[in-house]
Amino acid sequence: MKHYITADICDEHRDEVEVLSHDYRSYGGIENCSGPIATIKLDEENSDLIKMLKEPGEGRVAVVDVDGAFYAVVGENLMRFALENGWAGILINGYVRDTKITKTIPVGLWALGTCSRKSHEKRSAVRDIELEFGGVTFRNGDLLIADHDGIIIAPEKILAEDCHHPDEAKPSSMP
Repeated sequence: MKHYITADICDEHRDEVEVLSHDYRSYGGIENCSGPIATIKLDEENSDLIKMLKEPGEGRVAVVDVDGAFYAVVGENLMRFALENGWAGILINGYVRDTKITKTIPVGLWALGTCSRKSHEKRSAVRDIELEFGGVTFRNGDLLIADHDGIIIAPEKILAEDCHHPDEAKPSSMP
């Protein structure tokens, strides 16, 4: 997987990228991650997310909105599904658990924080819709790119253009 530098992409494409707020923390085994977005809106309960993560991920990033409800929607089992099925990462507008283990699984995972409980109420979800949280808009097919500096959202065409990554030499610019 090619690792992009979010700061360079922001410099080169400042009018085309959105930067996620700093409220989201990393709980996965990797922080450098990029892939097309696949959205899902949950109402606390995660059974539809489980179904989604059991589908071929093909390097996509699941963007999950639960409106910040204080229930964990991802733990070690869902992270294992993501790994086994080729998902690059999961971003949650909500909470996670089992973080001692999720940090050992080589999939990106970002959330607002941790919560030990999960919801047991069966509620349906909506997939493949536009989501808004953290100061950005998420659309299926747009790219989520994450590294140690943060998470950005960019149109798919950005990666087709000349974006720098750590393996390429690039003159340093002022921060």
